[in-house]
Parts: sequence; C-alpha cells; structure tokens
Amino acid sequence: MTVGILRKAVLDPAATAPAARRVPPGTSTGIPPLVQVDGLTLEYVTGERMVRATHRVSFDVHHADRFVLLGASGCGKSSLLKAVAGFLPPREGEIRLGGRPVRGPGLDRIVVFQEFDQLPPWKTVLANVMFPLVAGKRMPRAEARDRAFDALRKVGLADFANDHPHQLSGGMKQRVAIARALAMQPKVLLMDEPFASLDALTRRRMQEELLALWDDVRFTLLFVTHSIDEALVVGNRILVLSPHPGRVRAELNAHEFGLHSVGGTAFQAQARRIHDLLFEQGQTP
Repeated sequence: MTVGILRKAVLDPAATAPAARRVPPGTSTGIPPLVQVDGLTLEYVTGERMVRATHRVSFDVHHADRFVLLGASGCGKSSLLKAVAGFLPPREGEIRLGGRPVRGPGLDRIVVFQEFDQLPPWKTVLANVMFPLVAGKRMPRAEARDRAFDALRKVGLADFANDHPHQLSGGMKQRVAIARALAMQPKVLLMDEPFASLDALTRRRMQEELLALWDDVRFTLLFVTHSIDEALVVGNRILVLSPHPGRVRAELNAHEFGLHSVGGTAFQAQARRIHDLLFEQGQTP
C-alpha cells in the first residue's frame, strides 16, 4: 500500500525510529507507556444491583502496541475498553494517557464497535468518514475530504466512496468504520470485538487487512476479543483475564505469532496454555 497523508500524521514518533522497528513491541526501550491502567476496579448498576466488572486490573500499552484484552464473556474486557475510552469511570484506580489522567471521552481515543450499524445510512461512504472531521470543525471541508479519501484508500475502499452503507457487506462496513476512526488520527484505536459477527472467512480476511494496515500505519491498538486464536493472530501482547469479575491472570508476549503460524505446533501450544489460564480456576499465572 502507498503511504500518504494518513501515515505521516498517525505514526507515533517512537514507531518511526529505526531502533523501534527492531525491538519487539512491549519491550522496554525507556519510552514511557502511552496508556497506563493502574489498579482499575469497575462497577456498574444493573436494575437494583451493583455489578463488579473488574477487580484491580493493571497493564500498560506502549506506542504501536497491538494489545489484546482476552477473556470469556462477562470478564469485564469490554468494560475496560469503555473505561479507557472515558465512558465508564473507575470505582478504584486510575487510567492515564500520555501521563495524564483520563477523566472522560476524547478525540485522542476512537472506538470501533462490533455492530455494523455504526454508519448513518443516508450518507455516502466518503461522507461517513468525513463527518466527524467536519462536524467537529477540525479542518476545512476540502482538507477533510482529502484525509477521508486517503483513509478509504488505506482500507481498500476508495472505489466505494460514493456508495451508501446498505450497498456494502458487513466486512466492508467495518472497514469504513476503521477508516473513519483512523481519519481522526487518534492516539489509541479501541476495537471492541469488531469481527465477532462476521463469518469465519470474512473474519480471517479482516484480520489480515487489520494487520496489513497496522504494518503500514503503525497505530496503537487496544483490541477486545473472546477468541484465543484471534488474540494470538492480532496481538503482540495479550492480557488474559479471569472469569467475572475480571482479574489479571497473565500477560503474555505474542509477537512471534500471526496468520503465518496458525495451526503450527508453537501456536497450538500457546493456545492450549491460554485456554488453561482462562478456564482452570485453580491455576495461577
């Protein structure tokens, strides 16, 4: 893929340095973490009951990380993502972005959700990607159009710029949502099980496209999934969470794995280890 305006603007300085490309993500380089989650306990009300989603969870996300939150349904991984996005205030602990406490939502964190109906159906694909840039008065309309079109090129949808969402497949709609998020040039891209509703073949293709896009743009990604295989394919670091309420069971490096290693001996061995960490209650990390 060609490298245009989007790559120049989104790339983190730490990721552009030659040394950063030689060091596996998550390795200490003396650069402070971009996101720091420290002792985070999250609670929310359902009916008349207070539910504890997570208990004292801590982790760091570095520049250009592909950091995955992995756990069974109900472990609080989506709640953690919402807290980093600024939508769910902590009951205990703190989230810091660039060293500053997160107090609410911000344009430095953009979320891509699982649902396909994230796009206003009356707007074209290009208009959907342009909308937050124009509505937020971040730049002139012509500049917003150029940036949005460049983002669509990145996700392979430039030829569909004038189509409407109902003319797209589910996977294509998700790519539009990713393009819209990247056009905003966030410090962190947050993805909440974005491929969970896709069929197996489309899901694999979307994983391939996400990794190719990351290789080109080197954005920082916080990704939620309940699929062990997807965590190993997408992530270079994986936080394994216990069943409800979510606690940190382990943090694992996964930079050696990817689509090339699916089905291999090492991949399967790591998948079995993660399965045991997820579901064997008595096991410690």
